[in-house]
Amino acid sequence: MRTSCLIRIFLRSLLIQSSFNFWRMQNLGFAFAMIPLIRKCRGDEGRVSRMLVRHLQGFNTHPYLSGPVIGSVVKLEETAEDSHGGQDIIEVKNALMGPYAAIGDTFFWGAWRPFSVIAAVILAIEGIILAPILFLLIYNPLHFWVRMKGFIEGYRRGTEGIHFVSAMNLPGLAGKVRWLSLVMLGILAALVTQRAGHALSGTPEIITSAFALTAILLCFWIIKKGVSPIGLLYGMMALFTLVSL
Repeated sequence: MRTSCLIRIFLRSLLIQSSFNFWRMQNLGFAFAMIPLIRKCRGDEGRVSRMLVRHLQGFNTHPYLSGPVIGSVVKLEETAEDSHGGQDIIEVKNALMGPYAAIGDTFFWGAWRPFSVIAAVILAIEGIILAPILFLLIYNPLHFWVRMKGFIEGYRRGTEGIHFVSAMNLPGLAGKVRWLSLVMLGILAALVTQRAGHALSGTPEIITSAFALTAILLCFWIIKKGVSPIGLLYGMMALFTLVSL
C-alpha cells in the first residue's frame, strides 16, 4: 500500500473517539479510519459492502491503543481472502480490543495522566504561567508516539503486532510512574504547605518541615492501602484549600 494512504488512515485513527456512541462504541471512528483503504476497492462493490459491514460492528478499546489494532487490520484486509478472511479480521479485532483497553486504562488513565497533572500543578504553584501548556507537552508526546509506532508495527507485523504492545510492558511501567507521582505529590504537599498563608504564619521552620514530611509519608501509606493517586490528589487539593482559607 502507498505510504500516503497509510498516513491518511493513521491521521483518521486519531479521531476514533470523536463519534463515540453507546450502541457500538467506536465503530464509526474505526470505519472512518478505514475509508482510504475501502476507497481502493472501488469497482468491487461487494467487497466494499462487506468491509463496511464488518467495520461498523461494535468496537471499543483504549483510544491510544487503537493504532496497533487498526494497523494490524489494514494489513489483514490487504491479504485476506474475503470468503473467510473477513471473519478472521473480526476475530482479531475482538481478541485485541479488550486487553488493549485494560492496558491503556491502567497506564494512561491510571498513571501517566495523574503524573502529568501533578507535574503541571507544581509548575503552576512555582508561578510558571505556561504550566497548562507544559502539561500538554508532558502528556501528549508519549501517547502520540504509542499511537504512531503501534500503527506502524501493527501494519508491518499483522497479527504479530501484539508483540510490540507487550514489549512496552505498560502495566509494569504504570507502577513505576505511580511511585514517581507519589514523590511529586509529596513535593507538591511541601510547596503548598509553605504557601499556606496566615494559617501557618509564624510557625517555626522545623515544624513546617516536619508537617511536610508527615504529609509525604501519609501519601505513601494511603496509596499502599489501595486509594487511587487521582483520589488522593483531589483529597490533598481539598485539604490544603481549607488550610489556606
